[in-house]
Amino acid sequence: MAYQPPVPVTEVLTSIHDRSYVLPAIQREFEWSTDQIRRLFDSLIRGYPIGSFLFWQVSPAVVSRFRFYDFLTDYHERNHPYAPQVAIPAGQGVTAILDGQQRLTALNIGLYGSHAERQARKWVSNPDAYPAKRLYLDITGQYAGEEELGMEYGFRFLTDSEAQPSLGEVNRWYKVADILYLADSGPAMNREIQRRGLGEHPDAFQTLYELFKAVRETPSINFYLEKNEDPDKVLDIFVRVNSAGTQLSYSDLLMSMATNQWTMLDARQEIRSLVDDLNGEHFQFTKDLVLKAGLVLTDVPDIRFKVTNFTRQNTALMEKRWSELRSALLSAGSLLRSFGFAAQTLAANSVLIPLAYYIHSRALGESYVTSSSDAADRELVRAWVTRSLMKRGIWGSGLDTLLSRLRDVLRDSPGGFPADRLETVMTAQGKSLRFETAEIDELLESRYGRPRTFATLAMLYPGIDLTHAFHVDHIFPRSLFTHSKLTKAGIPAERQEAYFTAVDSLPNLQLLPGIPNIEKQATLPSEWLVGPHFPTAEKRERYLEQNDLQGLPLELERFLAFHAARRELMASRLRDIVGTKKLPTQT
Repeated sequence: MAYQPPVPVTEVLTSIHDRSYVLPAIQREFEWSTDQIRRLFDSLIRGYPIGSFLFWQVSPAVVSRFRFYDFLTDYHERNHPYAPQVAIPAGQGVTAILDGQQRLTALNIGLYGSHAERQARKWVSNPDAYPAKRLYLDITGQYAGEEELGMEYGFRFLTDSEAQPSLGEVNRWYKVADILYLADSGPAMNREIQRRGLGEHPDAFQTLYELFKAVRETPSINFYLEKNEDPDKVLDIFVRVNSAGTQLSYSDLLMSMATNQWTMLDARQEIRSLVDDLNGEHFQFTKDLVLKAGLVLTDVPDIRFKVTNFTRQNTALMEKRWSELRSALLSAGSLLRSFGFAAQTLAANSVLIPLAYYIHSRALGESYVTSSSDAADRELVRAWVTRSLMKRGIWGSGLDTLLSRLRDVLRDSPGGFPADRLETVMTAQGKSLRFETAEIDELLESRYGRPRTFATLAMLYPGIDLTHAFHVDHIFPRSLFTHSKLTKAGIPAERQEAYFTAVDSLPNLQLLPGIPNIEKQATLPSEWLVGPHFPTAEKRERYLEQNDLQGLPLELERFLAFHAARRELMASRLRDIVGTKKLPTQT
């Protein structure tokens, strides 16, 4: 590895645009914000070092063994957030960027492209929510000096219309990309200043000249060139140089390794697509989880995120079985949705993996999620999943060991879901699904908006059909718990703090279908219980009994007594379900 003579920004960007410089598959996606891009240009124009770079020279004979990607020029958060794959002509060598991708992409966007991210309070599906903005510089200096970013120069991302001067304003916003096309830094620059009416402005010419010099003249790109083409050594170098700053995640690195080793499919695109399809509008699963699932479902003995576990043999097996793995993970996601879980209520994403393994190992298929013949088996799964999400620490430390032990049980247990055997092996690992008294008391203190609250209510009151959208709802609506409304209802001031504490706690919460919950809104129980959702007294009484709502008062004055009574009923149920009693066993 040899240190090379530094070169100007324009020289590197020219090589990017003629595709002499490319990105190896081991690079992550572009992640920088517009503020980071602006700060980079501020450092550049001020003559500050912008760090060293590491380039890898790849000969024509070796290029065909790897996949490479182009640099982003026009970033669009929804339509074009990823670097596209680039085809290298036969017989052509390239230079791959091992360290500096984020900075070079930022320079490329600022000088050649645009940045379009969703504006606040606009729908994701609205195409007008993503205005394309280009990097501009205020050459008058009026908008310079953002202390919170440590900037001296006024770089901004603006739409072209935003950069136009209003009536009576000076034409101060200079598109940074235009500096590439100035004929020189003398007469041509003077003409630009005069055209904007800034001839008398003391800073305009100097600011524009500093930009010209920083981009086109100053050799600010300092880089090392690695010529060794052994992929293991290159990967080792890459890991080391990415150990600081915005560290490359294991999933990015390992996904990139798979990308290089898959022969028929584009691993990067396949994994992105699976994550998107898994999440939809429901979940927030990650690439890390998908890759971990790949190791588990292909029965790789060691499922830790280690480079040595992503051998060519293992990744080839993952590619060969990709269709099956994808189907199992999607079915597992559908199963979790049928249990009523979503991103806000799924306390641990890792629970998806053993479900997918069970579906995959039994070749259950998508029909398992809805088949009436599998209803009893699904109830075993639901009870196990829900209890594991109610208990703290199950899906935390020791996760790899837990997943391996669960896989062993699922693989070696033919027939239905082995809930009791899974609990046995979990108990041996110190992750029992039985709850001590203190843990039950802690569950009773669950609060509105916490993930474990949904799981606890779902375990307490399993008779509802969670395949429909259910919300965690306040029995006595939160909107009534203000000082003024409580006082108006006759609640003395000294008792009101207890009301505020109790309103968001478990005894004042229930699971309610989405539409009735929206319709209920701020309605008191006395009004809601006589509404259209309970057409008969029998249906109303059955609902009250199933949800421990017997004696539900119709007014606020008796709220605290109701709260205490329901808490005792919930405690008794929890002791029966997760304390001394075991999970339901398969027949």
